Amino acid sequence: MQRYFRLVLFAAVMLVVLAIPVAAVLARTYFLAPTAQPVKAQPIQFPHQVHVQAMGLDCTFCHRGATTSAQATIPALEFCMNCHKVIPWQGRPELEKLVQAFESGQTIQWNKVHQLPDHAHFVHSVHLNFGFQCADCHGDVGSMGKPGVKQVRDLRMGDCLTCHQQNGARTDCSVCHY
Repeated sequence: MQRYFRLVLFAAVMLVVLAIPVAAVLARTYFLAPTAQPVKAQPIQFPHQVHVQAMGLDCTFCHRGATTSAQATIPALEFCMNCHKVIPWQGRPELEKLVQAFESGQTIQWNKVHQLPDHAHFVHSVHLNFGFQCADCHGDVGSMGKPGVKQVRDLRMGDCLTCHQQNGARTDCSVCHY
């Protein structure tokens, strides 16, 4: 009898020990997964409205990686300075920050806005080449004024699965988890 008691006790302890990380992973994946976040302060208040609405630039003009890779990429300061070296920046605090960073060789440490769970992968180029528009997931960034860009979609697994099902895309785990 005592032999079975030890076995049952050992099994119960192991079950509890293993249940804690499993519960943490499940909580992180669903309940604590990043969802729509409040607007995050950025080191430079980038005016998407000016670039998109006033100048008519497409998202992929600056976020060039979006059509060819997983990441949309944020342009290097050198890319921004192609235009901003001829645009008057004196007396414009946000442009002064950009020029100062460029001239001192610093990089801008942007704060990530759109949050996916760490264990999921999203490939921008696949979605854009399928015919999705940036606004489908990111909202109408060109009309988002101050204080800045915010995450507009849930971006949890259920959101992605629903979209994949509605559009006839694969829904097996290896599509997003690899």
